[in-house]
Amino acid sequence: MAPDLREATGDRRDPATAGGYAEPPDRVGFFTDTSVCIGCKACEVACKEWNAIPEDGLAFTGMSYDNTGQLDANSWRHVAFVEQPRRLGRQETHLAPTGVPAELRRAAGGRTAVSLGMPGSAPPDGHVDAVPGMDFRWLMSSDVCKHCTHAACLDVCPTGSLFRTEFGTVVVQQDICNGCGYCVPACPFGVLDVREGDGRVWKCTLCYDRLSVGQEPACAKSCPTDSIQFGELSELRARAAARVSDLHDAGVDSAQLYGADPYDGVGGAAAFFLLLDEPEVYGLPPDPVVTTRDLPAMWRRTALVAAGLLAALVAVSVPGARR
Repeated sequence: MAPDLREATGDRRDPATAGGYAEPPDRVGFFTDTSVCIGCKACEVACKEWNAIPEDGLAFTGMSYDNTGQLDANSWRHVAFVEQPRRLGRQETHLAPTGVPAELRRAAGGRTAVSLGMPGSAPPDGHVDAVPGMDFRWLMSSDVCKHCTHAACLDVCPTGSLFRTEFGTVVVQQDICNGCGYCVPACPFGVLDVREGDGRVWKCTLCYDRLSVGQEPACAKSCPTDSIQFGELSELRARAAARVSDLHDAGVDSAQLYGADPYDGVGGAAAFFLLLDEPEVYGLPPDPVVTTRDLPAMWRRTALVAAGLLAALVAVSVPGARR
């Protein structure tokens, strides 16, 4: 079992440094701005194509336009479609980033909307106001492995298949994974999964092979709205804080960051999110904690109990020990 990473890193050290890299590059990650996600699933497709991930089925869940359902061994990216019975309200005109060039805004303002023949959501008679519950909104978010600072999967892996890269990310080496599955329940986000028919664990690598040659991950490269942003983690956190501030100023009070706090239960995530509702709405745990947090204290208590039992056995077995 690997040593507890929280004790190795403390509050100031980079996880790559704690992992043995003398001069690692700046830690990188994802900032996913769900407020501009359009649910196109380009990230899912790009992830599958680049990493040669097997098909996981094209059947819809029946609850939304979601056809993957969750993260697993064959879905390293999962776009959630959360339908809620209310309009976006004031958010409707304030979600787009404000950094659009003035000439582009002027050009867009003069265009006439053209029908693309897509089906509408109005009832057949066209009287929307006469039908209750017609107002709704979609919250869309592309979920992925969080590449935690304090990664429980690293703590429990008995073969060293899971390792920390020089970029601070967490990667599985399939060639030495024995399929024990210890990491699966250890992950507080339910990311890791054993591939059926293969027996080994698979998950997002944050495109480690692309990072090694200076390229950004395939999902971020393919995102048409920059909902998935890749870069140095410190820069992404500053950018995310500014984006939340802009949304609050625009009246979107529900905007919040998830996984960006380096002092949370997993030491902050390298893949964090801007959400427009509570984490539970998106299927995320509200207060994730590294599941191996209490292991050092548990082992110390176990050692004390074992020592006490050994002393008691000696006391009752050694002749004359009770006199």
